[in-house]
Amino acid sequence: MAVWCRVWEGRRTGLAQYTFCVVTAPATFRGTKKYCRAPPPAPTPAPAPALRRQRQAVTSLVLAVHGPPQSSSGEKLPPATPSPTSTSISRSPICLASSVRNFLLPVSNLIRLTPNDIAFGARPRLSGRRPRPPSPPHHTASYPHHAATMSSDPEREHALDGYKSKLLESREWEAKLKNLRLEIKGLQHDFDVSEDNIKALQSVGQIIGEVLKQLDEERFIVKASSGPRYVVGCRSKVDKAKLKQGTRVALDMTTLTIMRMLPREVDPLVYNMSLEDPGQVSFGGIGGLNEQIRELREVIELPLKNPELFLRVGIKPPKGVLLYGPPGTGKTLLARAVASSLETNFLKVVSSAIVDKYIGESARLIREMFGYAKEHEPCIIFMDEIDAIGGRRFSEGTSADREIQRTLMELLNQLDGFDYLGQTKIIMATNRPDTLDPALLRAGRLDRKIEISLPNEVGRLEIMKIHSQSVVTDGEIDFESIVKMSDGFNGADLRNVVTEAGLFAIKDYRDSINQDDFNKAVRKMAESKKLEGKLDYQKL
Repeated sequence: MAVWCRVWEGRRTGLAQYTFCVVTAPATFRGTKKYCRAPPPAPTPAPAPALRRQRQAVTSLVLAVHGPPQSSSGEKLPPATPSPTSTSISRSPICLASSVRNFLLPVSNLIRLTPNDIAFGARPRLSGRRPRPPSPPHHTASYPHHAATMSSDPEREHALDGYKSKLLESREWEAKLKNLRLEIKGLQHDFDVSEDNIKALQSVGQIIGEVLKQLDEERFIVKASSGPRYVVGCRSKVDKAKLKQGTRVALDMTTLTIMRMLPREVDPLVYNMSLEDPGQVSFGGIGGLNEQIRELREVIELPLKNPELFLRVGIKPPKGVLLYGPPGTGKTLLARAVASSLETNFLKVVSSAIVDKYIGESARLIREMFGYAKEHEPCIIFMDEIDAIGGRRFSEGTSADREIQRTLMELLNQLDGFDYLGQTKIIMATNRPDTLDPALLRAGRLDRKIEISLPNEVGRLEIMKIHSQSVVTDGEIDFESIVKMSDGFNGADLRNVVTEAGLFAIKDYRDSINQDDFNKAVRKMAESKKLEGKLDYQKL
């Protein structure tokens, strides 16, 4: 720190005073004697009158409060030689009070001096210059009454409390403001979504077309739904690798640009077939058909679950199976059990619903049905009453017969076009196998024919126990006697026996079925069976 100080030179005979000079030394050397000889300093310009008066007032104030300056050893130092331009200031109380009143407040922001600083001629620092470091702790100790006054000032404590409360309140408002901004952001997002939806409702529709051919990476030949063909471009977001021949696309109303790909067109009748639910049917709920279940699972379930077995052996898996037998023996139930156990897509087709009066519509429906099955693999197609479209072909017939024959030929074409390891299997069922066309029954189309015959005595006993599990019985029921009385019954007849027994119990105002009810139900069903004709089924 640069200070004004006196430089002394010690001699044996005494001390000789020299002139003032400016030295640079830390504060710890203040008040100590420096034995050096220095040349007189260069003349400095006189300070401004206002600054000179402030220095003189501060010098008088510090000397009046602290007394004369002392060295570090305790001896009094001689006063500094006053500047020729300075004037004496009285040390009377009136002058001191006047100095405090006029100069303490503005000067306190400018300088802080001690008697030793005055003795060494320290220059005061103005507020516009570089600030001094914080005051050391000895200043607070020098004025204990000032610290006590600050700690016990009620106005200061009240001001601090008010500041703290306002600060907490400000932080609370900042948190609320942050939450409101987040809410505004969410509402703005909802507003944008709603605006987009409104624009979508107000936007112009698009034309449905079909891709015919790809010319290059950017141009395609498209056939519009109205009939004409166009060479159009494609939107950049559309995957051009998927735009193959026959793909349905949406075209812009103005530029006819391909905007998006559309799913394959599905006939409503085929879509309704896919909604058919096979239900929760298990093979354990089918009685008397253990051998038929094994053969069916070998043809349908094994190729879908373990196709590598056929590749390892080197054989081709069967494409489909034909279930034939008397009505009510469980052909449809077997197909439902297979679809339910595999958890695959299931298409239940009623063959008579395929036949249409318009030429070519039945064949188109067959194509769409197999196309839908290939797109939603694994899939099982169950065609019940296949004799409606698969009958023998004759050279003579009406136009309706010729339409059925065209439908059969389309079905044969689809069966030949199957992939051997594909995930699409077909199950056909009929109770008139003798009327089917030989081309449909040949190997390579329907590879396995399974006869679903009437159940024997053991099978009827299993069926009776299955259907009687959920009914309330009164005592033990002798099912063996009931089975002996139900010779020639199929599975549907045995289920009807349990239903009739429950009706007899309801007529007698009872909540349970007894043995007598079952006996009455069997006799009633035997009488109704006499009205049914018998069909002789030969193995295919």
